[in-house]
Amino acid sequence: MSRPASVAMPAAPPLIRFLGQVDYLPTWRAMIDFTAARAAATRDELWLCEHPPVYTLGQAGKPEHLLVDNGIPLVKVDRGGQVTYHGPGQVVAYPLLDLNRRGLKVRQWVGRLEQAVIDLLAEHGVAARRLAGAPGVYVDRGGETARPAKIAALGLRIRRGCSYHGLSLNVGMELAPFSAINPCGHVGMPVTQTRDLGIELTPAAASEALARHLIRQLESP
Repeated sequence: MSRPASVAMPAAPPLIRFLGQVDYLPTWRAMIDFTAARAAATRDELWLCEHPPVYTLGQAGKPEHLLVDNGIPLVKVDRGGQVTYHGPGQVVAYPLLDLNRRGLKVRQWVGRLEQAVIDLLAEHGVAARRLAGAPGVYVDRGGETARPAKIAALGLRIRRGCSYHGLSLNVGMELAPFSAINPCGHVGMPVTQTRDLGIELTPAAASEALARHLIRQLESP
């Protein structure tokens, strides 16, 4: 008897989980465990949260991009990219996706993550953009010599065609800890947040809006 032909499974919308404020290390380990245990039928998930103050350094990150020891812990992780900061008032989104099942290439997925943030900001009248060679989302601050300010950082890990880690959006946080690092490895990179751009969103409201825009990007052809 011949075996039946395999049929590609349609990708269901991710299960969205709003986790609140959670420690970084157990959340990272939970992402690793979830991805390692995935089967072909495992539903994608989207986790949204905030973290207590922590620096994270990507797997090829250079420790010299941490400029000052200010007592905030540093965690070396398995994502791409250099060093970044997470803290209360910043929304972090972790889409746990089977990219193969969705027919997404890594660069395409990076572009859609960035676009979700760009579209969210556009809803509030703020123009944002990408920068060549510097994944993330940036806002121009005016003036010919002013550098664009980073408002969202991005870093991923792909394992067996499945993506974890994700992006962070600065909403209403203490920005001073960014001065102790070269954000994402860029010397002197300024950072900003939605609150300072006149966008009146709480982190909880920003989490819901970001989830909506990420789902929209996943539904795009």
